[in-house]
Amino acid sequence: MTARARGLGRARDDGGPVDPTHLSLRKWLPIAAGWSLLLLPWVYAAAVSQHPTLLRVLLVLDVVAYIAGYCGGLYYAMWAGRRLVSVVTVVGMAALWVGMVAGLGAGGSDGGVLYTISFLVVAVMALLARRTSAVVALAVVVVAIGLYRWEFGAIDVGAVVGVVAMTLAMIGMFGLIRANSELRTAREELARLAVAEERDRMARDLHDVLGHSLTTITVKAGLARRLLERGDDERAADEVADVERLGRQALTDVRATISAHRVASLAAELAGARGALRAAEIRADLPRAVDDVPAERQQVFAHVLREGVTNAIRHSGAERVTVRLTPDSIEVVDDGVGAPDATPAGNGLSGLAERVAAIGGWVDAGPGERGGWRLVATCPPVRHKGRTVRTTARTPGDPAGAVTDTDTDTDTATVAGPAGDPGAAR
Repeated sequence: MTARARGLGRARDDGGPVDPTHLSLRKWLPIAAGWSLLLLPWVYAAAVSQHPTLLRVLLVLDVVAYIAGYCGGLYYAMWAGRRLVSVVTVVGMAALWVGMVAGLGAGGSDGGVLYTISFLVVAVMALLARRTSAVVALAVVVVAIGLYRWEFGAIDVGAVVGVVAMTLAMIGMFGLIRANSELRTAREELARLAVAEERDRMARDLHDVLGHSLTTITVKAGLARRLLERGDDERAADEVADVERLGRQALTDVRATISAHRVASLAAELAGARGALRAAEIRADLPRAVDDVPAERQQVFAHVLREGVTNAIRHSGAERVTVRLTPDSIEVVDDGVGAPDATPAGNGLSGLAERVAAIGGWVDAGPGERGGWRLVATCPPVRHKGRTVRTTARTPGDPAGAVTDTDTDTDTATVAGPAGDPGAAR
């Protein structure tokens, strides 16, 4: 059954709620018909009234039409969600109720028909905007009591209590249906969000896995071809073996990604980046250790490293790639051709920004100060209390790194930015 057939997703143009039941017609009719059984005695009363035959037939049709208005008209008006349909339904049921009461009173009925106004009150509460439905419902009840007194004389207190009790019971039923429908809608929305989140995760992971692996395989295959052309069969065989190994590893990573078991390792990515850059004949300045990076950031930094190195190999035409690593940031810089400032971010950078944002960080990517391309992921500084904070940016050209020591008795956050970028602390 489509969402339209269920009455879902229709916005009320009068500011009122969407169809409060969200029920299919098959589920709605038994509920409405059950309540409508209370109106059947008035079908009989109309049939045996003291009117001429034609008027009795018309009065019976009036009561039946009132029942149909509640069972079918009310459902259609909720499904349509349009003000005109709602107003026509309420006015039509009100006219039918007035005709029913007037006809039964003139036909010799002994009263008791007052409680049938509850069906009209429920229609008002269900169809009209919340800011006006209560006022209209109160006005309907006042007019109904006046008409009843005009037709039948004094009103029995028990009849008024019965009207109130029945109306509250019917409104309570609508409340339960509305609550259940909202819970069902919430579950459906959560399911949609879960599916979308899983789809985004798989897209990011597959991009990271296949983008890097296929790039490295392509580079190594090209190197193997050049080695074969030069007659260096032994080295070519080694490169072909690496291509086979990378292909098997990519297949394993894809399977792990699909089953959500793949965990990126920063140390492993550094080793892989070193091999991929060497195969692409690009000089690599890479950190020699990852111990200073907090464990909760290493996986995200591994994805940043993979994306930066892959882009450098595929697009930059660089001769040198430098990676700087601190506990709070990772920077990948190449000396290639770079890219125009207006170049839109690809899927890789978009997925990377989502990963880094998940741990409270941000991504900067763009042309470097001296040309090339620069990719930086930065996280809020690690805060410690009552001890020295040591933050180091490491590259092979500066083994000791840039170190800042601070002793304090209060919360401290000290970051030495990457070499050449002392303003990297944020």
